[in-house]
Amino acid sequence: MRRPPTPAARTGPSWSPGCGRRWASGRARRSSTPPRGRRAEYSSDASNYRVPPAVVVFPREVDDIATVAEVCRATGTPLTTRGAGTSIAGNAVGPGVVVDVSRHLDRIVALDPVARTATVQPGVVLDRLQAAAGRHGLRFGPDPSTHARCTLGGMIGNNACGSRAIAYGRTADNVLSLDVLDGTGRRLRVGAGAGVGERDEVPGLDAFVRANLATLRTELGRFGRQVSGYSLEHLLPERGADLAKALVGTEGTCVVVLGATVRLVAPPPATAMVVLGYPDMPAAADAVPPLRAHGPLAMEGMDARLVDIVRRHRGAGAVPALPAGTGWLFVEVGGDTPQQALAAGRALAADAGTAAVRVLATGPESRALWRIREDGAGLAGRTADGEPAWPGWEDAAVPPERLGAYLRDFEELLRAHRLAGVPYGHFGDGCVHVRLDLPLGAAPGRVRAFLGEAADLVAAHGGSLSGEHGDGRARSELLPRMYSPAAIAAFAGFKHLFDPADLLNPGVLVRPRPVDADLRLPAARPLPRAGGFAFAADAGDFGRAVHRCVGLGTCRADTSAAGGFMCPSFLATRDEKDSTRGRARVLQEMANGTLVRGGPASREVAEALDLCLSCKACAHDCAAGVDMATYKSEVLYRAHRRRIRPVGHYVLGWLPRWARLVSRAPALVNAVLSRPAARRTLLRLGGMDPRRDVPAFADEPFSRWWRRAAPADGGDRDVVLWIDSFTESFSPEVGRAAVEVLTAAGYRVIVPPGPACCGLTWITTGQLDGARRRLRATVASLAPYARAGTPIVGLEPSCTAVLRGDLTELLPDDPAAALLAGGVRTLAELLAATPGWTPPRLDGVRVLAQPHCHQHAVMGFTVDRDLLSAAGARLEVLAGCCGLAGNFGMEAGHYDVSVAIAERGIGRAAAAAPADAVLLADGFSCRTQAAHITTRHGRHLAELLAAPSAVAPSAVAPRTAAT
Repeated sequence: MRRPPTPAARTGPSWSPGCGRRWASGRARRSSTPPRGRRAEYSSDASNYRVPPAVVVFPREVDDIATVAEVCRATGTPLTTRGAGTSIAGNAVGPGVVVDVSRHLDRIVALDPVARTATVQPGVVLDRLQAAAGRHGLRFGPDPSTHARCTLGGMIGNNACGSRAIAYGRTADNVLSLDVLDGTGRRLRVGAGAGVGERDEVPGLDAFVRANLATLRTELGRFGRQVSGYSLEHLLPERGADLAKALVGTEGTCVVVLGATVRLVAPPPATAMVVLGYPDMPAAADAVPPLRAHGPLAMEGMDARLVDIVRRHRGAGAVPALPAGTGWLFVEVGGDTPQQALAAGRALAADAGTAAVRVLATGPESRALWRIREDGAGLAGRTADGEPAWPGWEDAAVPPERLGAYLRDFEELLRAHRLAGVPYGHFGDGCVHVRLDLPLGAAPGRVRAFLGEAADLVAAHGGSLSGEHGDGRARSELLPRMYSPAAIAAFAGFKHLFDPADLLNPGVLVRPRPVDADLRLPAARPLPRAGGFAFAADAGDFGRAVHRCVGLGTCRADTSAAGGFMCPSFLATRDEKDSTRGRARVLQEMANGTLVRGGPASREVAEALDLCLSCKACAHDCAAGVDMATYKSEVLYRAHRRRIRPVGHYVLGWLPRWARLVSRAPALVNAVLSRPAARRTLLRLGGMDPRRDVPAFADEPFSRWWRRAAPADGGDRDVVLWIDSFTESFSPEVGRAAVEVLTAAGYRVIVPPGPACCGLTWITTGQLDGARRRLRATVASLAPYARAGTPIVGLEPSCTAVLRGDLTELLPDDPAAALLAGGVRTLAELLAATPGWTPPRLDGVRVLAQPHCHQHAVMGFTVDRDLLSAAGARLEVLAGCCGLAGNFGMEAGHYDVSVAIAERGIGRAAAAAPADAVLLADGFSCRTQAAHITTRHGRHLAELLAAPSAVAPSAVAPRTAAT
């Protein structure tokens, strides 16, 4: 075992050519990312808009922002501040300098549990603050669905709300003071404790308030979710004349937030969930006003079509039982005890006007339902017909008592414009989220017409164009449809006090850009199928596939506590370039051919995809269905087809071919590779990292053992055991154990003759023509069994996932391929469905399970989990990639990141687990990585079930060529 040091995160600012020296400082180094690539990563946020910046800066200290702002003032360069980039309105993109505060300015400066306050830098992620506050029984009240990655600075910029704003208020209601820098270079500390002279530091502010008293009193602050425009009602003397609160929600157009002190609240000790069913969404909205009197903590609307999307995407088991209806209210209530919370839920249900009710204690079912709500924006990214759906009219709000009527009128408006979407959202506050199949690329004129009428409709209901995301580029031009000329002039006058030169986030709120300017989709070009993947779900268009990413940024969040695996490279480097979203943005720019030129072979694309592990976690965890592993393979295919490839593609990409050759003299090869100098030299020559071990080739491949020792008899049920290349050449003991388990379960095991390779290593290196040849041979070998109804069991998760997923994408016109894909099972799936079979007892055995990423993405680990639990095992299931990911961790240049990923996951867990814990890892990569960084011997499920009495952990790692 060796434990190399984990890498430091890639840091430093990026800039466009010619500007670099002006932005460099002694505290930062230039990024290695090509300037055009970096600009591509930040060309979009989570909105429909594309505004490539000239420069991207990553300040290390708050004072660095002042330095950047000074240069912007001197050069007349626009300045846009960005947190996690989850803005849906287009208020985190800009044409000049984009300052990303999330990379380094992420400290919780102070947390006072007695005063219930926290002081934070702008890049602090909300969940980090919640975790720190939670240790004292406290929390920050507002909680957007992006809480796992959104930053406090971004929340302050947009006046974010979230599900629990109904109980705790908006961000403005929870900000006590701000440390800000305005467009003139003044640094201001405003709000509670800032001193009586704070208003004097802004010349003209008092006169502005006096001149606009009538407008501020009559047009602003009419209901809780009136987020559009500036919240200048907070400047009124009867509202506390609070400049800090007035600056919340100004979307970076007046000041840059350098720090904030926020209020913390004490949530109730116990909660419960009430699910209420109604005939439709307007009927659910009609029920809201009387329920508000019960003081709910959250009240969310959920459409049946969104739930159906979840069932299609994740399986029926992902959705707990719901009461009858096609529109639901998800309500959270609290109490001092679980019993009190349940009683509060039953009391609320009695006033709900429906008999379709479920009251749930907080637990797995309620968490699964709340997750559906949190994933709403991504899940709603496709209509019921599978067409892309976009933000644009994302978060309009009306007073809650008007919500039902508004929804009925809104549905009529959608029909009139031939648009479709799935509404959901914060119904308790009157805020509706919806994504629509807007013709952004084909007919942007239709989009403008719809948005104008939608704005008129919400204004007619006394509502707000935005209920929490801000106006940005999506709605700022529409503000005159909601506000009087006096109010519009007041907004401009307020901005002028702080940013007279209009340098801060120009084009937003004041002097706005047109709503149909800077749209991303019209710039996109189709990328028709070119012999690689079929992209059947995207009409055969690779360009459409990469535009699945709408920028929600789930890939920037650590979701491992909830079982998520995405995105291991970003979690290791904290660099937007290494997130699924950052890569997708570069691929989108590749598709439009302007910022990134040279197509798939461009340097920017290579840099963006370099640290993608091809783990496929995004294919499962990204609600928008982005599959970066497939995109990377397609790019490599297009970039290198009929060209000389990197040497690693031949060495690692053709591994099954070399393994078959080595099987003729494995002892000799192992002896050579056991010599450190020879091993390091061969690894370097093969494009691999010399610090890696080389797994030993088996002395006797599985096929040779099978010919010699196959069981003479078996049960009365046939099963095909598919022996993949890794089981054949490296882990034949897994195959032997599987034969034993299947025979004991009453099966007659059939092993088809000859190799049946899935082509995985060809796929991951983009050699798709070679992969297809191998898959055709495998289909010819295995499909007859599938046609006969004989189950086919795969042992290596990554190979099984190829047959279950990639196979039909690479052979889309072969019905036998589809037949085979439907006939392949994991070992756990087969055994769990075998009548009369029960697992051997594992009572008291501690099992530390590392699911393979491809199993997580394609087959899931639920059946394995249930099988092991039924056997009595004390199970801990890890979430996250092992970091080796097939060829990725072996390749030169990837070692440090590979090990960093492993150390934060399987390495940390293995070190913390009891000595008697068994490491269960079905994936050959996972076992190889575990052997490299831990002392534990990873076992396959087949081995565990074949020899349950021999599960005491061994301190001896699996054999490598060096041992």
